[in-house]
Amino acid sequence: MAALTRPRDGRMIGGVCAALARRFGTSATTMRVIFLVSCLLPGPQFLLYVALWLLLPSEKAAKPAW
Repeated sequence: MAALTRPRDGRMIGGVCAALARRFGTSATTMRVIFLVSCLLPGPQFLLYVALWLLLPSEKAAKPAW
């Protein structure tokens, strides 16, 4: 499994769904659909998204090789 970091590419808003998709080996679109469907259920989905956005580190930028 990949490390849980928010990727620099493939983000829509904060990169949380893209990070979770990379971690669990699914597509980012699938993870976004799962999140949107879960919003129909009662619970703190938006608070969890914001908390993960704040707590997950952003992926490091690649350093030039020169």
